[in-house]
Amino acid sequence: MTTYPSLRIAVGGDHAGFPLKKVVVELLGNQVEKLIDCGTHDESSSDYPDFAEAVAREIVTGKADRGILVCGSGVGVSVAANKIKGIRASICHDTYSAHQGVEHDDMNVLCIGARVIGSELAFEIIRSFLGAKYVPEERHARRLEKMLRLEAEGLSKSSPN
Repeated sequence: MTTYPSLRIAVGGDHAGFPLKKVVVELLGNQVEKLIDCGTHDESSSDYPDFAEAVAREIVTGKADRGILVCGSGVGVSVAANKIKGIRASICHDTYSAHQGVEHDDMNVLCIGARVIGSELAFEIIRSFLGAKYVPEERHARRLEKMLRLEAEGLSKSSPN
């Protein structure tokens, strides 16, 4: 069993992601330095942006190093999380994307679709995500800097085509 003793992880998901989120919390509970369960805590209808915000808040305030979000498809939580400054979230339904997103793009939130993949594949993807580290090679750092600039500046009506 792999452990991640120096990682603080925030986990969240809506009602569609709840069954998978629940087993992810159980799996990671004693494998990480700290696990923050941002909800939901049952299968009652809930709104995925609330949990994307809760997980992102833990990361941007420095209480968590990375986050895991689970909804039905992974799309909603990914879109919502990426609206928050400092968050680089992506849907990953394979192990390569999960580690490559961290290594090349400094991804800090993994998004999973509970209705798309099963728990065993989810666990493999999570292990790949948590085991990866950002590799600040010149090309990766240059691209990350461009993403951070886009985030800071945004687009406006006066922006050139």
